[in-house]
Amino acid sequence: MFPETKFGIGPTIDTGFYYDFDLPRTLKPEDLVQLEKSMKHIIKQNLKMEKIVVPFDKAEAAAKAGGQKYKLELLQEIRSGKREIADPKTPKDSVTFYRVGDFNDLCKGGHVDSTRNIPADALKLTHIAGAYWKGDEKREQLQRVYGALFATKKDLDAHLAMIEEAKKRDHRKLIKDMNLIVFSENVGPGLPLWTPKGTIVRDELENFAKETEKKWGYQRVTTPHLAKRQLFETSGHIPYYVDDLYPGMELDDNEYFLKAMNCPMTMEIYKSKVHSYRELPLRWAEYGTVYRYERSGVLSGLLRARGFTQNDAHIFCTYDQAIDEFVQVMKLHKYYYGKVLGLKDFYVMLSMRDPAQKNKFGGNEEEWRQAEEMIKRAIKKSGVAYKEMVGEASFYGPKADFQIKSATGREETASTNQIDLIMPKRFGLTYAGADGKEHPVAVIHRAPLGSHERFIAFLLEHYAGALPAWLAPVQAMVIPISEKLNKYASAITKILSEENIRVELDDRNESMGKKIREAEIQKIPYMLIVGEKEKKSKKVTIRKRGDKKQNTASLTTFFKKLQKEIAEKK
Repeated sequence: MFPETKFGIGPTIDTGFYYDFDLPRTLKPEDLVQLEKSMKHIIKQNLKMEKIVVPFDKAEAAAKAGGQKYKLELLQEIRSGKREIADPKTPKDSVTFYRVGDFNDLCKGGHVDSTRNIPADALKLTHIAGAYWKGDEKREQLQRVYGALFATKKDLDAHLAMIEEAKKRDHRKLIKDMNLIVFSENVGPGLPLWTPKGTIVRDELENFAKETEKKWGYQRVTTPHLAKRQLFETSGHIPYYVDDLYPGMELDDNEYFLKAMNCPMTMEIYKSKVHSYRELPLRWAEYGTVYRYERSGVLSGLLRARGFTQNDAHIFCTYDQAIDEFVQVMKLHKYYYGKVLGLKDFYVMLSMRDPAQKNKFGGNEEEWRQAEEMIKRAIKKSGVAYKEMVGEASFYGPKADFQIKSATGREETASTNQIDLIMPKRFGLTYAGADGKEHPVAVIHRAPLGSHERFIAFLLEHYAGALPAWLAPVQAMVIPISEKLNKYASAITKILSEENIRVELDDRNESMGKKIREAEIQKIPYMLIVGEKEKKSKKVTIRKRGDKKQNTASLTTFFKKLQKEIAEKK
């Protein structure tokens, strides 16, 4: 279609693949239809997929001659060791390509032997998106074509149905429909503004966590939004994490940075006095707002923001206490997710250090050996299912990410938890032991509900916006069927409000059908329909969200039942 196309990258993903292109014009949806038809024609030709090994000099010369600047950049990174696209048998001075018909592409492999092994009826090009080269908004913007590919047509059809369901549940749509959050160009990308209704959801979740954590032995601390450069040098975030910090601000006495994490400041609180082993463990929690300079190419509504507030805490304990404390952290997750929020499909991704890339991680061999042994023993003891991966640990310790799946099957990282033996030593944190000597402290970093932004986005998509009554910004909507009933409806609204029900009155001069549809769009748990019959009997007709059946009851019966539902967080 476009002979002058410049090719970016095209990896496989869980549901198929994507490929990034630099094209002379913007693709349209109808282009995907033609491209898909061409792909299926190629599949029928039974073309072999051949691996070819090409010397770097020859590969780079071909990329230059063909004007393939992105491939040339990748080849140079592979040659320098920054990127790996080769199998172990490839000579050091060469790189691997794959050939399909007359098309060659830089690739590690492997592949099926022939295009006929690809089930053409289980292939579909799904959509087009913009993508900055390497996720850097300062680089070229390419066009990303996504494709779905499965073993069978039945699997593809199930996936496409899930995509349609996911569109309805997209939190970016729901936050507009439900008037929860807005974004402003004047404020900046990735910086959400919470409306009164959105703030109710946020506050309810936060209050729930604070009440729960108090019962589980946590005390609350509060730290500022910025600090001197030397704090982040002590913690190691400079240099290990500096690319994710907002640029420093030169003030009268020092250079200051917006905090991207709460732990260094919490460690300064611990450091402010001498502690005895009798005090430990100390569990200090904070809903702390942090700022991270995420590249604009990876921003995604509330799931990837630049300013967000974390359900954070740091547990200061002895090395002997660390495993049991981490087990308790795992149990707290299970309480939040399984018992209260009804999330059953979750597991832990245990991320270890990559010994081959020690420059990315702080500390020494013994500290890493101890921390990794502790966290693995704790996760096994907790009974939470886990998978292990190498290279994704934090620079100061191994981490356990809770991966949760929504009703649409999308997986998100909800929470990150770490055992840290490195940063406490950088801050000189100790406790006086029973032997009268100083001993190093272990610190557990944990955030079961992640950030308000990411977790609420996940809940909105999981529940399709139909938040449980205790979280819903409006719990009941009173709808009079005519203006003559506005006074009675207003009296009902006042009574419910006095009973601490979040209630609104829709007394607009609109049709009943329109009022009910708008209440459904806002995902309000209960609608109370008020007519002449209800006024005479001093009752209300109750319509529950998602249920077209209606029943009539006294107002007292209704609000007591709703209060019970809210109190029990059903």
